[in-house]
Amino acid sequence: MKTVTTSQAPTNYNEAVKQAYLAILKAKQLLAAVEEEPLRYTLVREEKKPIVNGTIVHELISPLLYLRLECYANDELAIHYGFELSPAFGPYYSITASFVRMIYKLTMHEEGKPNIESCIRTDYVINECSGLYEYIEERGCKHHRFEQVKYKAAKRKLRKVA
Repeated sequence: MKTVTTSQAPTNYNEAVKQAYLAILKAKQLLAAVEEEPLRYTLVREEKKPIVNGTIVHELISPLLYLRLECYANDELAIHYGFELSPAFGPYYSITASFVRMIYKLTMHEEGKPNIESCIRTDYVINECSGLYEYIEERGCKHHRFEQVKYKAAKRKLRKVA
């Protein structure tokens, strides 16, 4: 992801939000354990222009997860997220639950760091990621590119037998 520069000098707040976003973005590796290839495809959007109010800086859409870094008023960065709620995706609830826990863990206030808890925006939360993914795919992906997360079989821990 390119360096985020806003019309004003970058702030500690924006830098902390960006770092949290990049850490959360690593959650796409949760998809590596999904055997079904179509569920490991993602659509990625990165803005190359100057970042101003309303700019989508980065966006990740998969049939299971949604994550967006966006520039809001006063040139502050904010994070939107979503996850698939469909019962058909029940076997993947552990992935979506881990994703949500990661978001809040990485953005909670810690002593000595800028308080970025307000960067999580819930004015909308995507709960039909698969529908959004299909919609953008059908419209030709003007702003997005396809990326596939490589499959990595989950390693099982062996238990000692008495």
